[in-house]
Amino acid sequence: MHSLRFTTESSSNGVVERDFTVDDVPGVLWSPASGATDRAPLVLMGHGGGNHKKHPAMAGRARLLVTGCGFHVAVVDAPGHGDRPRTAHDEAEIAELFRARAAGEPEGPIVVRYNDHLAELAVPEYQALLDALQELPEIGSDGPVGYWGINMGTAIGVPFVAAEPRITAAVFGQHWPDVLAEKAKQITVPIEFDLQWDDEHISREEGLALFDAFASKEKSLHVNSGRHKELPRFEADSAVRFFARHLGGAVTASA
Repeated sequence: MHSLRFTTESSSNGVVERDFTVDDVPGVLWSPASGATDRAPLVLMGHGGGNHKKHPAMAGRARLLVTGCGFHVAVVDAPGHGDRPRTAHDEAEIAELFRARAAGEPEGPIVVRYNDHLAELAVPEYQALLDALQELPEIGSDGPVGYWGINMGTAIGVPFVAAEPRITAAVFGQHWPDVLAEKAKQITVPIEFDLQWDDEHISREEGLALFDAFASKEKSLHVNSGRHKELPRFEADSAVRFFARHLGGAVTASA
């Protein structure tokens, strides 16, 4: 039994936002305002490196899923991010990343190593989050669950989905294959994968290698021109349609 405690609640434009802690890890749950207690699928999200649970990308994607599909959406702060304190290990890795960036050295080896460390901590936290949320009557233990995470959200999400049979479908993208490829080979649920063709950090070959590693019979590769931070916003709309297909739900015009 995990301790889920709601701390604040607000509502705007058809979306109820509830802050919570689960075993002292802070998170947020977005639900439809019209029928927030009705049973509906759940999508768990993972935020990017250096961001937090309420980053505009998280809030925007959640709003699309809630208003477009009627889903519940939840995300927690990753270790060392958002409202969670940084450890000495966090500070050392971040300092090393900034040093490499300033020196024009490759960031990949540092990011891969640090994200792998964070994933080891975060995967059991996401499993505890799912356990706790499925005890809510509006979610339940028998409904479909999706996962959506890009960049660091992929670094955490791939080992999480590989270890978690309750996940029905997932959206990943923009990460190196180094430590994730072996975990990706264990994933068979439908996958949508985003890749930036001109990514200055992750080579095309590296991005394609991670996509190729997934054992899913249904997996779609979405490649767009542009650099690492230029993933088109319309890919969020595509992800919403993907989850609507695999979790159930009709996408409205607002999505």
